Amino acid sequence: MKYVIVIPDGCADEPQAELFGRTPLEAARTPNFDRLAQTGVLGWANHTPSHLPAGSDVANLSLLGYDPQRFFSGRAPIEAAAQNLKLGPHDWVVRCNLVTIIDQTMQDFTAGHISNAESAILLRDLQTELQKHIEFLGDGWEFIPGVSYRNLLLKRCPTATAPPFSLDTRTQAPHDWIGKSVAEQFPRGPGSSLLSEIMRISGELFADHPVNQQRRAQVQLPATHVWLWGSGQSPQLPHFAERFNCRGAMITAVDLLRGLAKLIGWDCLDAPGATGYLDTNYRSKGETACRALSDYDLVCVHVEAPDEASHAGSLADKITAIEKIDAEIIGPIVEVLRNRPEWRILVSPDHPTLLRTKTHSHGNVPFVIAGTGFSPGGAPEFGESVAESSDCCFPHGHELMEFFINEKNG
Repeated sequence: MKYVIVIPDGCADEPQAELFGRTPLEAARTPNFDRLAQTGVLGWANHTPSHLPAGSDVANLSLLGYDPQRFFSGRAPIEAAAQNLKLGPHDWVVRCNLVTIIDQTMQDFTAGHISNAESAILLRDLQTELQKHIEFLGDGWEFIPGVSYRNLLLKRCPTATAPPFSLDTRTQAPHDWIGKSVAEQFPRGPGSSLLSEIMRISGELFADHPVNQQRRAQVQLPATHVWLWGSGQSPQLPHFAERFNCRGAMITAVDLLRGLAKLIGWDCLDAPGATGYLDTNYRSKGETACRALSDYDLVCVHVEAPDEASHAGSLADKITAIEKIDAEIIGPIVEVLRNRPEWRILVSPDHPTLLRTKTHSHGNVPFVIAGTGFSPGGAPEFGESVAESSDCCFPHGHELMEFFINEKNG
């Protein structure tokens, strides 16, 4: 049996007045999505328990079959795994965005998609500056440059004595506050004073930093601060192959999904031109997945573009991203699968990302499963409203994976 999972990140949404009450997914031209719904099983699942953040970390953990109420230990440690960063048993790691805050308003959670080189320079100089504040902050702090605005801050802790943070440390994801005041959104709870102080220091250092002087001269947004969030310790996840007897691979341009893949024992495959943004090479992702089916039992393709479109509040870009996923990823993959004797495909967003709020949301998402062992359920199309009326539902979303891999429905 060959398995494929396609995750159009954040593509689920609410009805739009501009679309005459349809969602972007329902309004987009998606003949391949719809054909899967007509020949397979359409349903809904909830991957974001109400008491946990409605983030891609929680949601994708659930979508891949891991109960977030049991296994979630913070976002940053998952991304650390993507960078092969080895965490000690008492170490903590924090997600570190470079952002643009003007007059206490979050203007941009990417600092204008700052370059890797610029980001590395700013973090290097901030690392040096922190040494001047060691009496308050303590030692063991280390910035880990990532891709563009997505970076990490590591706090090495040799023992469990007096940990700097806890699971009660409350932080806010910067992409949830675009265009809004962040005056009351700074860290709260254990360790919050340390995080807030580092954020304050960054604001002073970056104000007239040469990197930002050059960016302003080129009419680019400056990186005014680091924004610290998503702290946690290394999770312990049982390998996917031990649970489902499938050798898997992940295709993504996002460290969060790379990290999850590595933690569950999957390989990570590079698709040329994949960016994790609206300009990603959709066709390359589809072609990479088709080739990978010769070597792996299960191939997962994650596409960030619909989520990014929602964060930007762009209805047109969200529809375009969904249509490209349908045409350049789903279409070619299904064509290859149909030449296999046994196959299954699961298509599901991880969480809703609403154009109205530009943020992730708790709530149900539609899914479709088609292929060997699944008979047509009579759905006319792949969309939220049809899925909500389905009897095939998973309020505990992590149970969907067992259904996909092992259920015989036809």
